[in-house]
Amino acid sequence: MNIIGISGLGNAVGFKKAHWPGLEDREYRISQGFDSAAALAVDGRVVAACAEERFSRKKHTGDFPVCSISWCLREAGLTLHDVNEIAHGFDFTPYREMYSLDPTTAKLYSEVFSREALLAHVSRSLPGFPPEHVHGVSHHLAHAASAFFTSGWDECLVLVIDAMGEVQGVSAYYAGPNGISLLHEIPATDSIGILYSLVTFHLGFDFNADEYKIMGLAPYGRPERYRPFFEQTVQLRKGGDFRIPILGLNRTRDARETYLSTREYLDENLVKRRRPEDEITEDHCDIAAALQECLERVVLHLCSNFSVATGLKRVALAGGVALNCTANGKLLRSGSAEDIYVQPAAGDDGTALGAALYRAACAGEVRNERSPVPLFGPSYSADVIVRALDEFQDHIEALEYGSLEETCSEAAKLIAEGQVIGWYRGRMEFGPRALGNRSILADPGHPEMRDRINAMVKKREAFRPFAPAVSLEQVHVWFNVPPGTDLPYMIMTVDVREEYRSQLPAITHVNGSARVQTVSADDNEPFHVLLQTVGKTTGKEMVLNTSFNVKGQPIVNTPREAVETFLNTGIDCLFVENVLIRRRKAQVHVQRGGNELA
Repeated sequence: MNIIGISGLGNAVGFKKAHWPGLEDREYRISQGFDSAAALAVDGRVVAACAEERFSRKKHTGDFPVCSISWCLREAGLTLHDVNEIAHGFDFTPYREMYSLDPTTAKLYSEVFSREALLAHVSRSLPGFPPEHVHGVSHHLAHAASAFFTSGWDECLVLVIDAMGEVQGVSAYYAGPNGISLLHEIPATDSIGILYSLVTFHLGFDFNADEYKIMGLAPYGRPERYRPFFEQTVQLRKGGDFRIPILGLNRTRDARETYLSTREYLDENLVKRRRPEDEITEDHCDIAAALQECLERVVLHLCSNFSVATGLKRVALAGGVALNCTANGKLLRSGSAEDIYVQPAAGDDGTALGAALYRAACAGEVRNERSPVPLFGPSYSADVIVRALDEFQDHIEALEYGSLEETCSEAAKLIAEGQVIGWYRGRMEFGPRALGNRSILADPGHPEMRDRINAMVKKREAFRPFAPAVSLEQVHVWFNVPPGTDLPYMIMTVDVREEYRSQLPAITHVNGSARVQTVSADDNEPFHVLLQTVGKTTGKEMVLNTSFNVKGQPIVNTPREAVETFLNTGIDCLFVENVLIRRRKAQVHVQRGGNELA
C-alpha cells in the first residue's frame, strides 16, 4: 500500500484571528496545528517526508501540506491515483459533542477540527481523491506510532509528552507485537508542555516555537531560587500522575483561548512578564533553570513509574517535549530505563510519519526498523544547481571539484583556517535538526566562533549554544560516553570531558554540556568522510554543526535558497555538492575542473 500521512490544522490560526481580533501576533501562536508535513509510506516503509515550511518558506506553518504531498509523490514516482490512503495525525471525531456546548467551540470544531474540514482541504488541494480513503489517527497515537514503528524494538514503553493532542497532554502506551495500547493519559488541563510553553511566552519568547531557547538559557541560571514555585505548581502523584492547578484558572472562553488567567498568575507570583525586546535578566535565567529542572523531574517521574508498572526497560519518546535534549540526556543518565529512543522528528511534523505508519500497521504492512538518519527530504539535480549558479553569477564565483574526497579536503582546510562554511548536499533532513546535509559548519576549537556565528550568520540570541557533530569512532574521546555510543539525531545532551572543555569553546555550553550528533559511514557517508578529513587537519573528527538558516527562516531547501542565504549572511563560503561557491571579487569564473561552467 501507498499511504500519505499528513499533519497540521490549516484553518486554526485564521479562525483565531477571525474570532479574537486584536491579539498580539505572538498570542496567535497559542493554538494547535502548526508544523504541517507529509510523509509517504510504501509497503510499510517511509520513503519520503518533508515539512511544508520548507516549500512555503513560512516557518512552522500549519497550512495543508499540498507541496509536501506533491513532492513525496514525485520522489516515489507515483501519482495521486496510486495512493491508497491519506492519514491525518489528528482525530477530533470522538469529541464532537464536547465542542457543541457553546456556539464558538461548535464553529471551531466545524471549521478547524472536524473530518468535514479536513475533507474540504483534500478536495481543494487533491481533487478527486476518494473521501472514504481519508482517515484520522488520534494525535498521541500518531506520535506513539512514529516512535514505536521506527524504534526497531519488538516491545517497549512509549511516552508521548507535548502541549496537547486532541484533549491529552501526556499518554503512556504499551507497544508490542500486537500493536499499541493505551496505559494512561493525563489531560491537557494538566499539560507540562503547555506550562513550559506559557513560561516561555512569559519570558518574552514565542509559544509553540521558542521552547528550545529556554532550554539553552537554563544553564545560566540558579534553579533553587524558583524551585519552590515550580514544586508547588506541578504536583507529582502516585502512579506517574501529576496535576498543574494553575492551568485550570481560566474559567471563561476568552481566558481559555490565551490562558489569560494563568498568565496573570505568573505576573503576580513569579515575575512580571518580559517583552521580547527587553533585556534578559538574572531573574529570567533563574526561572528558565527552575522550569527546566521541573520538566526533567516530570519526565523522570513518568518514565520511572511506568517502567516499574510495566516491567519495560526500553522507552521510546515522541511529542514536542521529547525535543528537549537536556531532559533526554538526564533521562538517559538516570538509569530509569536501559535504553532510550527518541524519534528524530518528535514534534508535530512527525505525526505525519506516525499516521502513515499506524495505518500501514493496521494493514499488516509496517516494517519496524530503527530509523536511519532521517534524510527523507528533497535532493536536487546538477541542472537545478547550475540554474542557481547562473541566477547569481554576477555575485559569485564557483569551482567544481572532481570528487567527494577533493571537496572534503578543501572544506577541511577552510574549516581549520577558521572559516565558516555552508554545507549543502544530498537529501534534506526531516525534522528540526540539520544533520549534515543542510548545515553551517565551523571549527569548534576557535574561541570566538560561537559569538561570530550567532551575530553574523544566525543572527540570533547570544546565549544559545551550538552543537558538535563528531565521528562515531571519536565520540568517547571528547565526551563522557562509552566508546561506540550512537547518538545520530542530535537529540540528547552529554557532558564534554572536563579536560577538553577549554579546547572546544564553540560547542561547550556554560554547564559543560553539548548536544552531540554522532556520524558514521552508515549514517551519512559523505559527512563522515568530511569529519575524518577534518580530523587529519585539526586533530579532532568534529565540527560545529548548526542548521543552514537565519533567525526566523526555515532551513534552506533548494540550491537557490542555499546560495541566497549564503550571500545574505557572514558565511565565508558555500559547498553545494562538489561545487565551492565564494562571493565574487572582480570577475566571475565558474569552473568545472578548470573549465568554465557559466
